[in-house]
Amino acid sequence: MVGIVIVSHSWKIAEGVCDLAHEMAQGHEGIIPAGGLDDGSTGTDTQRIADAIVEADSGEGVVILADIGSAIMSAEAAIELLEDEGREINAVIADAPIVEGAVCAAVEAAGGGSVDSVLSCAEESREANKL
Repeated sequence: MVGIVIVSHSWKIAEGVCDLAHEMAQGHEGIIPAGGLDDGSTGTDTQRIADAIVEADSGEGVVILADIGSAIMSAEAAIELLEDEGREINAVIADAPIVEGAVCAAVEAAGGGSVDSVLSCAEESREANKL
């Protein structure tokens, strides 16, 4: 099953988005939060994200959703770190809203979707109307 990593500057946001995604895609164990810093403060940590990617990967790839600005840069650095270590994980970053994208991605992944279809589903959530 395609793994999902939620990157946020806030541990609470990353964990909460994962909780919601788990609720919508019950049975998917590869939805992993990577938020905040070790001391609980706000920020992103490249190693924490890399570790989450490894944990989320079941061999079918990982889709990463991130909140803002440097979370994207940290996710890109985490992918590069894993490549430098020789790990062959197909990890991609979705250009998607973190909550809607995570729910859509989780449901698609739980249904057996490929990394490309999970990525596409997450990114299509940008167009969802709420009203």
